[in-house]
Amino acid sequence: MSPAATPPSDRDPHIPVLIEPLIAEVAPVTGTWLDGTLGAGGYTRYLLAAGADKVIGVDRDPLAHDLAAQWGADYGDRLELVRGVFSKMDDYATDLDGVVLDLGVSSMQLDQPMRGFSFQKDGPLDMRMSQEGETAAHIVNSADEGDLADILFLYGEERASRRIARAIVRAREEAAIVTTLQLAEIVEKCLPRPKPGQAHPATRSFQALRIAVNDEYGELAQGLAAAERALKPGGKLAVVTFHSIEDRMVKRFIQSRLGGAGRGSRHAPETIEVAPQFTQVSRKATSASEAEIDRNPRARSARLRVATRTDAPPAPLDRRAIGMPQLGGRR
Repeated sequence: MSPAATPPSDRDPHIPVLIEPLIAEVAPVTGTWLDGTLGAGGYTRYLLAAGADKVIGVDRDPLAHDLAAQWGADYGDRLELVRGVFSKMDDYATDLDGVVLDLGVSSMQLDQPMRGFSFQKDGPLDMRMSQEGETAAHIVNSADEGDLADILFLYGEERASRRIARAIVRAREEAAIVTTLQLAEIVEKCLPRPKPGQAHPATRSFQALRIAVNDEYGELAQGLAAAERALKPGGKLAVVTFHSIEDRMVKRFIQSRLGGAGRGSRHAPETIEVAPQFTQVSRKATSASEAEIDRNPRARSARLRVATRTDAPPAPLDRRAIGMPQLGGRR
């Protein structure tokens, strides 16, 4: 294997989650692939090492492209970089042999306090992946109490969402909430002290705000539809998720594309066979092995789903049918 085809070593801190089962389930890796969440480049480098002729790496985060400048030159024209969102991937390429999406926040983003994704160290309440647009601080300090509660409940599955929203509104009346530790302290006071081994009380609230800031669920819904348009027949869609809402959306999207009997109407009551846009590689999601979880605890919640594109025309996207949370429906 040439140096340019060598994947990250076992000592690399950015070993992609579920990379071994992913490569096995999409094999053989040939032709042109799109990595819609480039990040530190782990999936891209493994795909190139596994046999991809070319990988198009897409990311909206400028940091990902700064990092790619350090390692990408080794791959020459086998690597193409695009600063953008994966929901528009079919603007960047079509007739793809494969698409990989690794959802959520990356370790390189969490590790930088100035990005505001983590409450482990103090930093500005930012959370913007693109480093453009409205920040988490803007939402926290300007959204009304009901909208804040909806964001925390629907995006973070936080049961104490209303209590936390009330506390945020009270706190911001005294002073603007502008740092991660300010917000984490407010949330922490609303919830019981965690037992050993439990997540920090602010985990769900931070997840919810990050998803809202970056429209992650909208991106995922549109990205799945864009992948359907961009993949060639026989192309593989592989998605790694890290929490239940994302996994549900991916699962329901694939299920909605498996074809079968469609609904009749009063004019044509007989069932109509709908051509499938995808076939499932495996009916159940793939989880990390205990060995991988020991190496990388973040892999514990990860789920991998893989599907193969057929030659049927793309279908319209129904966001409600795939379980995308809708703000404004809970009062």
